[in-house]
Amino acid sequence: MNIRSAPRTLAAATTALLALGGVAACSDDAAGTDPQRVDVVAAFYPLQFLAERIGGDAVKVTNLAKPGAEPHDLELNPGQVGDVSQAELVVYLKGFQPNVDEAVEQNAGDRAFDVATVQPLRDAAAGGHEHEHEGEADATGEPHAEEEGGGKDPHLWLDPTRLATVGDRLAERLGKADPERAADYTARAATLRTELEKLDGEFTAGLKTCQRREIVVSHTAFGYLTERYQLEQIGITGLSPENEPSPQRLAEVIEEAREHKATTIFFETLVSPKVAQTIADQVGAKTAVLDPLEGLSTDGGDYLSVMRTNLQALRTALSCS
Repeated sequence: MNIRSAPRTLAAATTALLALGGVAACSDDAAGTDPQRVDVVAAFYPLQFLAERIGGDAVKVTNLAKPGAEPHDLELNPGQVGDVSQAELVVYLKGFQPNVDEAVEQNAGDRAFDVATVQPLRDAAAGGHEHEHEGEADATGEPHAEEEGGGKDPHLWLDPTRLATVGDRLAERLGKADPERAADYTARAATLRTELEKLDGEFTAGLKTCQRREIVVSHTAFGYLTERYQLEQIGITGLSPENEPSPQRLAEVIEEAREHKATTIFFETLVSPKVAQTIADQVGAKTAVLDPLEGLSTDGGDYLSVMRTNLQALRTALSCS
């Protein structure tokens, strides 16, 4: 490309991209290439789902986290930093992906929409199972898994009503970026809210009458879901799925699983089931997937279908009628 013959704005943009480390060679599927649509970067899958459903054909959405990849420790390549730099709107959740937070702070400015600001997040410690040992340290002197981190629980999308509210605010932000189509964004957000409220009703009815209300999960990602539907989670580890539980914590979870007559130990699609299988073997339970929807697996589906699969898994595990 002959930069000298290009418009001055294009030359400036190209120079800026070169400074990002070779980003000028971005492929056609990078953000910033379609003048007819609003370029949106989503930090991980649930935010991509919202942006695509609310934006429709008027937006082009780039997800920084690829299907099948665990998004917490996402490393951004220069092309992805370029996407953040060029996007007209970057949708992210501050505190969930440190490298995304850094890229947004350095490159996105007032084009960033932090969904954590829509409603106050739950305290991370509040996601755990309430039992007589809560708040105490285990035999190693470490806090119980439920208490790890001490920050906020980012997994707000596991409560469909919260996700609907984020969608309403996202429609407002899209409307500011693209005023001519603001009414369309608002209408699509309302349609999505109706679908999410229907899903919420299915969960409320499906989990109303169950023999048990405690779920044993690989990490305490399900606090919003358990709070909404009056369940309790027993987490093998805390908020980070990469943490290895101590032998003492494993023993505690095995004891609690027996106490609550758990028939199922849940693991996740993007994390090894090894620890969950070990506990299941000890208590005579089976294992099953409960998907925290931090990212889509390579099997596909979407937010609504995966959540309905989660509901069926919960109903089976808890012997709901």
